[in-house]
Amino acid sequence: MAQCVTKVELAISCENLIDKDVGSKSDPLCVLLQNVGGDQWAELDRTEKIKNCQKPEFSKKLLVDYYFEKVQKLKFGVYDIDNKSYDLNDDDYLGGVECTLGQIVSSKTLTRPLELKKGKPAGKGTITISAEEIKDTRVVSLEIEAQNLDKKDFLGKSDPFLEFYKPSDGGKWQLVYRSEVIKNNLNPCWRKFSVPLQTFCGGDFNKPIKVSVSDMDDSTSSDLIGEFTCITAKLLEARDHVVEFECIHPGKKQKKKSYKNSGIVRIKSCKIETEYSFLDYVMGGCQINFTVGIDFTGSNGDPKSPDSLHYISPNGINEYLTAIWSVGNVVQDYDTDKLFPAFGFGAQVPPNWQVSHEFALNFNPNNPYCQGIQGIVDAYRQALPQVRLYGPTNFSPIINHVARFAAQSAQQGTAAQYYVLLIITDGEITDLDQTRQAIVNASKLPMSVIIVGVGNADFKAMEFLDGDDGVLKSLTGEPAARDIVQFVPFRQFLNAPREALSQTVLAEVPKQLVSYYKMQGWAPVKLPEAKQE
Repeated sequence: MAQCVTKVELAISCENLIDKDVGSKSDPLCVLLQNVGGDQWAELDRTEKIKNCQKPEFSKKLLVDYYFEKVQKLKFGVYDIDNKSYDLNDDDYLGGVECTLGQIVSSKTLTRPLELKKGKPAGKGTITISAEEIKDTRVVSLEIEAQNLDKKDFLGKSDPFLEFYKPSDGGKWQLVYRSEVIKNNLNPCWRKFSVPLQTFCGGDFNKPIKVSVSDMDDSTSSDLIGEFTCITAKLLEARDHVVEFECIHPGKKQKKKSYKNSGIVRIKSCKIETEYSFLDYVMGGCQINFTVGIDFTGSNGDPKSPDSLHYISPNGINEYLTAIWSVGNVVQDYDTDKLFPAFGFGAQVPPNWQVSHEFALNFNPNNPYCQGIQGIVDAYRQALPQVRLYGPTNFSPIINHVARFAAQSAQQGTAAQYYVLLIITDGEITDLDQTRQAIVNASKLPMSVIIVGVGNADFKAMEFLDGDDGVLKSLTGEPAARDIVQFVPFRQFLNAPREALSQTVLAEVPKQLVSYYKMQGWAPVKLPEAKQE
């Protein structure tokens, strides 16, 4: 299922509305509808009615669940409400506009002329839609170490880990964070971590927090080393200097009069930080650059044969084209110039018939850009009869090609450009080791790789590259800095709605983009007003 990335609040205002009422001005109200498939629309929300106004600014905001990986078609209808029934069928329609939520969030504020029907202007009036994300984006970031912890293990030292609890409504302690285990160490230093402020203490700095240190024991339940309780405000004193707490074991304290503590927990740093979201980056001016790589290897079969994966059916489609359309349709809303580089690999290319693994689909290496998704489709159709399908299936050249652009962009040191490479392929990778290295290198860059597998081949290598089952490593053992590959077999979507493929393929892109900028410590290019503290 698609994951709702966040909730978005839409503020609506209109200018210069048609005046439908005799003797007074219109009483406008705006209704938000969402496309639920075909030509079916369902009402999501509506504003209040404003009396006698041709320039309304509605105070009620319209709330929408935002999904990056879906094209969410919205319709805004402005009505003159003349009676109390609010039945839209018997009220005057002043005009409306259709657009996607992606278009709204990527432009942040969208102003459009009102239309009576799609493509038919109302002749008067505009609507302005502004988007804002709804959430407390603050996190508590902590760096913690301990000293002189009690030795719990008979043969070794202790394997300590931290746990943080807050009081729940029922009076019990509710776990909010558990750290990693540090093996065989009485002076551990745990990794820096962040917990959303809402989760940590409900935003209440005076709420008690319990911190416990335990020894991980695989064979039995973990042993408590010691604990302490304080308020979040006390932890936050570690903004400027280290704050220390005695780690007390309640049982030992009762038994031994001479007992002091079971070690010292040192809060090296505790800060409230802003956690920027995917929409913060997109609305802050981050462009998503979309590149397509298409597999022209011989294993696809002769494009003239109906058995071939490159065969274009009488109704003008094949799996390659469907994949380009469904993914491209979502991504194009986030790229202002709509110019997309498109490449082929694994074919012999005219005029000298050398095998190429990164040839421009439009055969113009100096300008491989296609105008919009339709431009990629047209270039693909024209390239098919001109190349000879060959081999081998090498991914690394095209990944490295896009990585060069991502590397140049990263040198600017701003969250301005992110690169998404869509590779559509029919099977086995020949250069798996080089591809692993290319992905590990690219994981340090503002870049994601999406692989759609067409046909019925064995896609084990693709699943291996998709780091869901553990961190991908290069041949030399270097781990990927973050998971940037998403692999999806097209055959799972043959009978599914068209949006299902793009939802699955693009589901991880927002997390991957945020994880890269967070790793770099880069804020959005333009900060949202509320976050410019």
